[in-house]
Amino acid sequence: MTDEEAIGRVIDAMYAMVSGPKGPRDWSKQREVFHDEARQMRTGLDANGKPWIKIMGLADYSSDTKDFFAQNDFFEVEIGRRIRVFGNIADAWSLYEARTAPDDTNPERRGINAIQFYRGEDGRWRIMSMIWDNERPGLKLPDLG
Repeated sequence: MTDEEAIGRVIDAMYAMVSGPKGPRDWSKQREVFHDEARQMRTGLDANGKPWIKIMGLADYSSDTKDFFAQNDFFEVEIGRRIRVFGNIADAWSLYEARTAPDDTNPERRGINAIQFYRGEDGRWRIMSMIWDNERPGLKLPDLG
């Protein structure tokens, strides 16, 4: 398997972990996908247009999303991907749509997960950090072509 294929499987597993009908998520695979020291960073703009960021460790993210996932059907579906690899580091831009069903044609939102990876001593790729932002007026997803 190529590095790009292995990284792609990690990305697929990350989306599978957060996607599903309303109810709790199975976080048992979290440490297979994410490095123990990984950070997940949600960004956006407040009502005044000022940028904000929320930085979370693994436990912080699962705790932060618990109520949302319990009450909402949520499927994050990848619609585009670009991966670059150099030695034991890699990055990916993963374009996504957030939907209430996997085949929903009217997404609730779209955005980019910018993901950094590290290949550890065991040869496995894991997410070290992931930062994301959503489309909004004046900000549209790029063409990764």
